Amino acid sequence: MSETSFSALGVPAPLVAILTEQGIDSPFPIQVDTLPDTLNGRDVLGRGKTGSGKTLAFALPMVSRLGGKLAGGRRRPGRPLGLILAPTRELATQITNALTPLAEAYGLNTTTIFGGVSQGRQVSALKAGVDIVVACPGRLEDLMKQGFISLDAVEITVLDEADHMADLGFLPVVTRIMDKTPSSGQRLLFSATLDNGVDKIVRRFLHNEVMHSVDEANSHVSAMTHHVFEIDGVESKKALVEKLASGSGRRILFMRTKHQAKKLAKSLTDAGIPSVDLHGNLSQVARDRNLAAFSAGDVKVLVATDVAARGVHVDDIELVIHVDPPAEHKAYLHRSGRTARAGSAGDVVTLVLPEQRRDTDALLRKAAIKVTPQRVTAGSPAVDALVGDVAAYVKPLPRVEQPHGQSQGGRSQGANAQRKRVNRDERDSGPRDGGARAGATRGNRGHRGSDAVAPTGGARPERSGRPAASGRSQGSGNGQGRPAQGGRSGGLQVGGLVRGAGATGGARRSAPRRAQG
Repeated sequence: MSETSFSALGVPAPLVAILTEQGIDSPFPIQVDTLPDTLNGRDVLGRGKTGSGKTLAFALPMVSRLGGKLAGGRRRPGRPLGLILAPTRELATQITNALTPLAEAYGLNTTTIFGGVSQGRQVSALKAGVDIVVACPGRLEDLMKQGFISLDAVEITVLDEADHMADLGFLPVVTRIMDKTPSSGQRLLFSATLDNGVDKIVRRFLHNEVMHSVDEANSHVSAMTHHVFEIDGVESKKALVEKLASGSGRRILFMRTKHQAKKLAKSLTDAGIPSVDLHGNLSQVARDRNLAAFSAGDVKVLVATDVAARGVHVDDIELVIHVDPPAEHKAYLHRSGRTARAGSAGDVVTLVLPEQRRDTDALLRKAAIKVTPQRVTAGSPAVDALVGDVAAYVKPLPRVEQPHGQSQGGRSQGANAQRKRVNRDERDSGPRDGGARAGATRGNRGHRGSDAVAPTGGARPERSGRPAASGRSQGSGNGQGRPAQGGRSGGLQVGGLVRGAGATGGARRSAPRRAQG
């Protein structure tokens, strides 16, 4: 245990016990700096990059202060006592996952509110009474307008990744939401930078705040090693991408467009490197499923657009690859921040075609990254050093035994019929009559959109595309290697694959098929 423990900072014993059970016994610098003030009720402005430990920095004081006074005794329908605003659905979900065990220690309950899914379950949770709400701004404001939630009882408000809110154009919505919280309440704001209007939020809503900055606003992690690999053309790039993706540890590959992210995930999977994609064209169910597979280590490669640059908080990502260099330096820093988190080391690789060299040089200068470009091929020693023993990790895709139909080049007629059913069901994002129905149903689908209300004055977040089912069905395989329909437990999509559970419980994997968006 470090010299400064959570107990010494004032964190109550029940919460310290929860952290100890999770193997967390040493606070990070931003927690050391902010907890004495936040636990005492002060407004705090915390400046620190993503991955610096901000979630516990605001979750611990929120639970401690609300639980110590209330322990759930004043719970009223639609009137939460704590509010946490987050820019993306993925971040909101991960905050809730970290917050829930802490809240349960005091009998507090939580719920998550975001767009892209049916509002039915969210409304039901609010009506039943909730102590802490973790929300994306658009759907929260929508539910406020419908009268399902009031913020007049909120005692603690947290605004996480405020600069990303600004990048998405959410600050007008955030301002309207914050106006509905009592001015006497405690406000905590965390942000890597104070530009694009974040400073106006600070001046308007924080009172006598204490500012804690654990690093420079645009600094990169010292444990992060940057590489720029110059390649001659598209074919050389394709071979290099496959080589870099084939290592043993988790890695994220960033693409400019949703279409290219989907295409690359399928291509890598077909090449024997199981991959999942994450972008705005996926339903919420598919996004949750793919991110869960990556987080659990079922697959080691995530191919993503910038929707994941802020929203993915997964430890032990050893390599970030900018397959497509980002458009501006802030995106480079946010993407790169997926690795070298929580004190771990990590590498960042940017792939540069001849026509991209000038723009990439300018981008790195603005990001204050000094790195000497290297001309490489897939067989270069610099590439091998980042990959390790490729042969140990790249495996050919196994053929799937099919009980019906004649084989057609490794795929049976039964598999073709099954493929059409899976494609149709995933397109609907819900189970069919023949599938398991323990979770989402036809009538429980949400509307399109990353959030219910499109922000004004800024870039629109990537939309989720197809309607998403709310909840997860607990489907299972049918005993014939056929993937479950509509749930995680019975079938897991891995890039262009679906893994199903057979009657014997052994995992099977179907032949590659077209990835579903």
